[in-house]
Amino acid sequence: MFKTVRNPSAAAAALYLGASLLAAAVFVGLATLKGETSWSSRLIGSAWVFLLTTIVLMPVVIPWVRKRTEGR
Repeated sequence: MFKTVRNPSAAAAALYLGASLLAAAVFVGLATLKGETSWSSRLIGSAWVFLLTTIVLMPVVIPWVRKRTEGR
């Protein structure tokens, strides 16, 4: 899948940012289903989840994509 990627850093950024956006959306969905919080709390919480997920995934995804593009 990653063999034809010209810029592995851009592919890695797309992966970890996409996963972070998905995690933030899941957070908003679950908080909405629970229904006990305000929208501002949900949005602030989703921003926090996005930020932390990005911080955690960035050092994991970048080397993984680079290894996949180099064929190791």
